[in-house]
Amino acid sequence: MTTYIMLINWTDQGVRDVRSSPKRLDAAKKLLGEMGGSFKQFYLTMGEYDMVAVAEAPDDAVVARFALILGQAGNIRTRTLKAFPELAYREIIASMG
Repeated sequence: MTTYIMLINWTDQGVRDVRSSPKRLDAAKKLLGEMGGSFKQFYLTMGEYDMVAVAEAPDDAVVARFALILGQAGNIRTRTLKAFPELAYREIIASMG
């Protein structure tokens, strides 16, 4: 599984109905699970982003579909980062010669 970090902001629509946000999170977790992935961590944050999620998925296409489906609902906008664990990081750097 590949790890992804999702930086999330509420849209105007999403923050107007912020009380429903936990239900939307539960639905998102279920959707990602049905797509073969999972949320590993989730945080409400202060600063540039409203929320941060660490998720795993089988591949980039699954995460792209997932983010697009979430975006279609109009409650959030996401920025997704593919994350390499420390071992992969070390292998990438070592392969540079």
